[in-house]
Amino acid sequence: MSHLDDEKIALIAMGEPAGSDADMEHLVECENCAAEVAAMSRVALVARSSVVEGDLESPPADVWSRIHGELGLTSAVAADPASDVHPPESESASAASAPVPAAGPATAIEADAAEAVAPRHRSRVRPRRRSSATMWILAASMALVVAIGAGVWIARTLTPSSAVIASAELAAFPDHPDAEGQARIDDDGDGRRTLTVTLDGDELVAGDYREVWLIREDGQALISLGVLDDSSGTFRVPDSVDLDEYRLVDISFEPVDGDPAHSGDSIVRGELDFA
Repeated sequence: MSHLDDEKIALIAMGEPAGSDADMEHLVECENCAAEVAAMSRVALVARSSVVEGDLESPPADVWSRIHGELGLTSAVAADPASDVHPPESESASAASAPVPAAGPATAIEADAAEAVAPRHRSRVRPRRRSSATMWILAASMALVVAIGAGVWIARTLTPSSAVIASAELAAFPDHPDAEGQARIDDDGDGRRTLTVTLDGDELVAGDYREVWLIREDGQALISLGVLDDSSGTFRVPDSVDLDEYRLVDISFEPVDGDPAHSGDSIVRGELDFA
C-alpha cells in the first residue's frame, strides 16, 4: 500500500481540495498518513486562529535564508517563496538545455518510490521524511504564531487597564418612590475618568428629559455631565473636577425651557464611595 505524498498531506491538512475519494479512504485505513494529517492540521488551525484582521507585513528578505539554513534544506528551494523575483531568461534557457544525466545508480527519488510500493502494516508506524514544502509550511506557521503571540503580549502589557475607583447607590426622592439607580467612576489608567449611571423604575414624562449631575458636598455648586437618554449612560468627567469635593451624583427631570440650571426635581441621588 503506497502512502500519500507529503505535499498532498500538507494540502489536505490546510483544507485544500487536494484529496480524491481514494485518498480519503486511504486516510481511514492508514495510521501513518492519518497521524501526519492530524498533526499538521493542528499547526494550521493554531496559525489561522491567531491571525487578526488587517494586512500582514512582508518579512525581510533574509528571513527565508535563515529558515533555509536552520532546516538544512536543499538548494532547490533556496529562493524566497514570498519573492516575486524570477531567474533571468538566460538562466532558464540554460537550465532547459542542460543535458539529461545518463542512467546510473538509483536516485533518492527512485529509492523513495521503491519504498512506497513495499508492504506496510498498520501495527508498525514508521517515520517518514518530510519534504522541503512540508517543512516550509510548518516553519512559516510556527513563526506566525510566535510573532502574533509576541504582539498580543506587548499590546496587553503596554495598554493601561481600566479600574472602578468609586461607586454609589442612588436613592429615590419622595416624588419618585419607585426609582432606583447606581453609579460608578472608572479610571482608564491614563487619568481619564468616566461616570456610568443606571436608572430604573421611573418613566420619562412627555416633554421632559433627564440630566446627570455632579454636586458638591455642601450643595452650593454643581456640574452637568449630560443628558441621560436611556436607562443607562456613560459620561466623561472633566479633568479639572475634584471628585473629593463633587461626591454627589444626581439625576433630575428637566423641562425643555431653555434654562440650564437644575430644575429642583431630582429623581435619585447618592454619594460616591471611594473605599
